[in-house]
Amino acid sequence: MGKNPLLLRELNLSGHELGDTRVNQIAALLQDKHCKLNTLLLCRCRITEKQCLILTSALKSNPSHLRELNLSWNKLGDSGVKHLSDLLMNTQCKLEKLDLCGCSITEKQCLILTSALKSNPSHLRELNLSGNQIKNTGVNHLCDILKDSRCKLERLRLSECEMTDEGCSAVTSALKSNPSHLRELNLSWNILGDSGVKHLSDLLMNTQFKLEKLVLYRCSITEKQCLILTSALKSNPSHLRELKLSWNQIKNTGVNHLCDVLKDSRCKLERLSLYDCGITDVSSLTQSLRNTKALQFLKELDLSDNMIRDSKQQLIDVLRDSNCKLSVDTHPSPEVPDRDPSPKGDKCCIS
Repeated sequence: MGKNPLLLRELNLSGHELGDTRVNQIAALLQDKHCKLNTLLLCRCRITEKQCLILTSALKSNPSHLRELNLSWNKLGDSGVKHLSDLLMNTQCKLEKLDLCGCSITEKQCLILTSALKSNPSHLRELNLSGNQIKNTGVNHLCDILKDSRCKLERLRLSECEMTDEGCSAVTSALKSNPSHLRELNLSWNILGDSGVKHLSDLLMNTQFKLEKLVLYRCSITEKQCLILTSALKSNPSHLRELKLSWNQIKNTGVNHLCDVLKDSRCKLERLSLYDCGITDVSSLTQSLRNTKALQFLKELDLSDNMIRDSKQQLIDVLRDSNCKLSVDTHPSPEVPDRDPSPKGDKCCIS
């Protein structure tokens, strides 16, 4: 860790198995009153529950400088979650970014974490709980934070948390009561259902809501639900920069609805992902891009793994002289369409 580790501001040991000796060294550094570490990244370090206890206990003794903590793909266990929660409750803790993707967090542990965050919510800006089976119960606990007027969360990732439409509705309803701060929302690999789509659409229509990035991979969104979503986006289109709907069978009808958003002069969408969406015709999309200002802003358009034939060349021609990167070929997914999250793929951490 260098000749003078107390000068460290970022420590990234992700992907390395630490072992007890290195964990104890890190803990000693964290406990030093002169340590001013801002960023601690320990993703996929095979940290045991005992080691997590040592690290979080060390952070508790000197909490005021840390701004980013990444413990993704480590099993924290009950004691690790408890001590992490004690850290989060500390009024000196000013953590802004907490990444706990794939940490085997249970519904019960989620309650402990969210209870801690409720007592000190004003600093946190990014929270990633993707790949944890927190289910609707855990999400409902999280909603208490989202409703808090002190909460200023900007990025929320809840991919593959085994939520049903009940949980998705709860999250979006909670955000409606405190909509002005959030800039990124990821609900991928959860089933939104009609009620989830309806509540999300209500949120998107809120003029105080200034979302820039919406990720809804494999949410079983239908053509009809796509119409509801795009109708909402049409009423408040100026902030959204990234829309990711890959692995939803929205088909040609859904694309036609999206064209209505692109035609709006206020639309400034930069990235649109429609990988494997059952699309066979992009003529309406081509026309929309040819005749509107949308192409001035669009940088990436992913239509890969769709059976587009006759209308593909026209789209290629329209985009040829633009700054937009087009993907239309059929190839293995770049974003790991496996069902189960794993450290190798980190699918649930995809942003």
